[in-house]
Amino acid sequence: MQESTRCTSKREAQEYEEKRRNDIRQQVLLGKKPSHTWPEAVVRWLKEMQHKKSLYDDISQFKWLQQHLNKYELCNISKDLIEKIAQKKEAEGVKPATVNRILALIRSVLSRACKHWEWTDKIPLVRMRMENNARTRWLTREEADKLLAELPEHLSRMAKFTLATGLRANNVSYLEWKDIDLEKKHLIIHPEQNKNKKAHGVPLNQDAIDILINQVGQHPQYVFTYRNKPVDQCSTRAWRLALIRAGITNFRWHDLRHTWASWHIQNGTTLQELFELGGWCSFDMVLRYAHLSSNHLKLAADRISGAKMVQKDLDEERR
Repeated sequence: MQESTRCTSKREAQEYEEKRRNDIRQQVLLGKKPSHTWPEAVVRWLKEMQHKKSLYDDISQFKWLQQHLNKYELCNISKDLIEKIAQKKEAEGVKPATVNRILALIRSVLSRACKHWEWTDKIPLVRMRMENNARTRWLTREEADKLLAELPEHLSRMAKFTLATGLRANNVSYLEWKDIDLEKKHLIIHPEQNKNKKAHGVPLNQDAIDILINQVGQHPQYVFTYRNKPVDQCSTRAWRLALIRAGITNFRWHDLRHTWASWHIQNGTTLQELFELGGWCSFDMVLRYAHLSSNHLKLAADRISGAKMVQKDLDEERR
């Protein structure tokens, strides 16, 4: 059997050969699994995860992890080592969500190495960080109009459509005409396109229909394009400059979805209706908007109104 050692000197090659021979002896005589390194696992993981939309982000995370894990065999990666790596990432001043992405990636590789490849016998405990996911930054109608006026035309139309439908950025960027029924005022997001991996039907209000009609004929496949290609990245320099000109701070493209949800609640849409409209996987995600309106609680509040309770008591006495 021949294999590349990737060694840079004769001594390294000899040490590598001796180690491999020892691994084989251990495997044959003791039934011990051959050892595999972190870089080996990363290479195989990347090959099997080509379908991931976030693959380029994962590669960036792996590059950061090289300095911390490349010298380790999988069997020597412990929970203490992973915790030290997490602490080093935290020392960079990043948010807990960023640390969790690193930890989730380590856990994913080790889990696959254990359960699918049988390269290791155990998966070390990974202590995830607590995240604050309750951010609900939203715009008033006046602020939204200012932003839309400052955006380039292609981004302005996409932003308007998001404010009309609440769709996530990727679903707007790659929206195809085949998934839209203008007559029935309806579009479909397929399971593989949805964050919760379930099909999601989206009713289209008149604002959304008007935008779509304006886009008809501009591209045979995709609804929104720039220079004849889908707009893969919405949070561009043009987006950031438009925010500055509009005087809007601390606002991301995804906050357009928060704005859409907030407007719904403020105009009488119930939490259950919003849950179905937004295609969330958990009702907890909708509860973050509950404080914006108390309409859904008015009937409950009136049940112990003093005047009503007195009248109810009188009615019971008359009976």
